[in-house]
Amino acid sequence: MDLFFLKKLIGQLLMPLPIIIIALCLGLFLLNYKPKHGRIILISATCLLFLFAFNPVASRLMKPLEAHYSVYQPSNDTLDYIVILGCDHTSDERLTPSQELKICSLQRLVEGMRIAKLHPQATIITSGWSSHDNIPNAEKVKQAAIELGIEAEQIIAESRPKDTEDEAMYIAPLLIDKTFVLVTNANHMPRSMTYFENQGLTPIPAPTGFYLKDVDGDMPFLEYFPQPNQLEKSQIAWYETLGRIWQWLKS
Repeated sequence: MDLFFLKKLIGQLLMPLPIIIIALCLGLFLLNYKPKHGRIILISATCLLFLFAFNPVASRLMKPLEAHYSVYQPSNDTLDYIVILGCDHTSDERLTPSQELKICSLQRLVEGMRIAKLHPQATIITSGWSSHDNIPNAEKVKQAAIELGIEAEQIIAESRPKDTEDEAMYIAPLLIDKTFVLVTNANHMPRSMTYFENQGLTPIPAPTGFYLKDVDGDMPFLEYFPQPNQLEKSQIAWYETLGRIWQWLKS
């Protein structure tokens, strides 16, 4: 097992849901041997599950990540490149390329195309490999962009990067002394900006896929019930926080 997969495995094991499931299993096991300890662990794991699936908690975890950068606004400045960071997809011959993209990849592509419409002279760079698919994510996003009307000659697909740090390293040579926007999900943007800045670049942030919308509005009553999508939000915020800690440790 190489370092990349080991890092991913450890990261997944440190996610809230796996931790809660392991704690529940441990609590059930201890009920027969140390009932008091078992009950404490079961109650604690259940409370954690409720908290991570609770909108106010999930939003509180996500807010610091999404608050760093604003949405890209139209500008008269010349733009050389639009860098769309990779996410994921699943190849399925029944579907078109845009339908094969995972939501995060589709969100990034849509934002990249919005900016390309504002700056038609800019070249689009898609990036990312795939650990489970024969087609790299960079190529699949390129196919989807072509399907949606972007000329193939306007797109460069960089399929070598395995993660965001790789993306910054492999794409950096094209971006030296160039003006470019960096497109990724809002929660992923702080970590991404740091990796590209560490390469001596000055990216213009173009965050997309915001989880938090109308943050100053009143929250509907039903949002106070635990929900699976809030657990997903907590998971993503937790993952990004771990990623930033790892980035800090490496630096």
